[in-house]
Formats: sequence, structure tokens, C-alpha cells
Amino acid sequence: MAHRHTIHAQHYGWDNSLEPVVRIAPGESLEFEVTDASGGQLSRASAVEDVGRLDFARVNPVAGPVYVDGAEPGDILRVTVLSFAPSGWGWTANIPGFGLLAEDFKEPALHLWSYDSQALTAAAFGSWARVPLKPFAGTIGVAPAEPGCHSVVPPRRVGGNMDLRDIACGSELHLPVEVAGALFSVGDTHAAQGDGEVCGTALESPMRVALRFDLMKQTPLAFPRLLTSGPVTRHLDQRGYRVTTGIGPDLMEAARAALRSAIDWLTRERGMPAIDAYLLCSVCGDLRISEIVDMPNWTVSFYFPRLVLD
Repeated sequence: MAHRHTIHAQHYGWDNSLEPVVRIAPGESLEFEVTDASGGQLSRASAVEDVGRLDFARVNPVAGPVYVDGAEPGDILRVTVLSFAPSGWGWTANIPGFGLLAEDFKEPALHLWSYDSQALTAAAFGSWARVPLKPFAGTIGVAPAEPGCHSVVPPRRVGGNMDLRDIACGSELHLPVEVAGALFSVGDTHAAQGDGEVCGTALESPMRVALRFDLMKQTPLAFPRLLTSGPVTRHLDQRGYRVTTGIGPDLMEAARAALRSAIDWLTRERGMPAIDAYLLCSVCGDLRISEIVDMPNWTVSFYFPRLVLD
């Protein structure tokens, strides 16, 4: 499919004063050249020492912004994901001080991935696992109404770094518009990720993304919403899951307990180093809130797909 433009320009913060790189009409599609979450600081040749040298002012760049003619505050920008063209390589890292178990894993770690960018067959994680791929955009959103430059790292009411793995091919994302033109940007593409992205990174991978833009006029929306085109876990469901749990009055602590139990299983039964188990869990395992009504304790579960290890 031909698209009107390919967007290469990128920026490092949500800012409604940024000049758009292109103006489009509703109904048009664009292709975006998306850099990996390191902003190009990590490459196929990187070593673990490079993780400790990351400049956080350059991480998580987004391509854009795009001005959509007619978009006004109170509208919804409807973004349809048309296609991904992955690069065939990526990385997963433990960045000290970042991630759900930052207090357990204080040293940097890095795994470099190579995968078939055409067939998108499962990618090898050393000799331990093969991870099915599902490309998606981790960061996707529009500019907020608040003036100034706002970090790309946390998600926001207008989208951003949601790391919602089902913003995949065929999905339709609805974003609340807060400024004229919406000022849309996208970045942080992943070739695979588990729900929760527990170590703080997924299979971070540069790729091209094609999107179509439409407007839903004066339809107030409090937060982003998503329509998927079909089942969302079929690529992992085939052989079931190994499920661990954490139970207690604090959802974050329960999540940590469930994840620690999964890592313990991988290290004890599979002989995998704990740091590698942590990285693998981030790429393919899913954190789920299983119960949040039976006070005072809540149940968080961690689903690890068995087919990854078979």
C-alpha cells in the first residue's frame, strides 16, 4: 500500500508547541520510520557496558508530530494500525533502577535478538527458549493540553507509553484530542512483549509502521480505548501456561511476588540464570489482576506460556 509520506523526524517529549512535520486530512495514511527505545544508542554490536552509558535524555523518541486537519479538543482521533515492517533485530535489557524487580536485579544486563523480519517466526532466546513475535507500537499518542515539554516515559490520558501489546496490526486505537490538530506521534516499537513488561524493556526493535487516521467529532473520551481485530493471545495459547500467584493487600507487592515465583521456577527447573529468566518473563509472560474485590487481599497472577520452552 502506498502512503502519502514516510515520517523520519523524531522528538523526545510531548509538547503542543512543536511544529508538525506534516499536515494530513482525515482518512489519509502515513508510514513512520520508528527508532528503537534507546534512540539508536544500542545496536546489533552493543555490549552490556553500553546499557550503563545510556543517555536518558535520548531514550524513547517518537516520530512526528502529525497535524490532522479538523481535529479539535473534544474529538477522538481514530488510529488504525495497517502494517509493521520489522527490522529483524532488537534488544532486551535490565536497566538498573528500572523495572518491577529493580531491588532484586541491580546490575545491567543485555540480550540481543535476531529474528526473521519477513516470516516473523519465533525468535531464539539463547538455548533456553523461542519467543513468538507480535509487533506493536509501545508509545502512541497525541499532545496534551498542558503547556511545556512532558516526558515520554510515563503514559498519559492522551496515550503515550502505554506498552499495550494489542495495539497490533488490524487494531483501532481511539485517542482523546486535547489540542488543535491532535499532534500525533508514535515510537517504542516492540517485536514481542508480555503484559506488564516487567523488567522495563521488551523485545525493543526498530521498524516501520503504517497508520490511518480518522476523526470522530465531538465525542468526549476520558482515556484511550482499543478495538482489536481478533484474538489477542493465540500466538501464545497453544500449549497452556505455567501460572504463579501473589496475594496480599498491595497490588504492586502481589505482582512482585507472582513474578519472583515464576523466576524461581525457571531457575530451579530449567537451570536458567535469574537475570535471564527476568528478561524472558518481560518479553513473553503476562501479569494479570485475577481478583480485586475480596478485601483485604487481592490476587495477581503471572502467566508464563509453556510453548516458549517446548
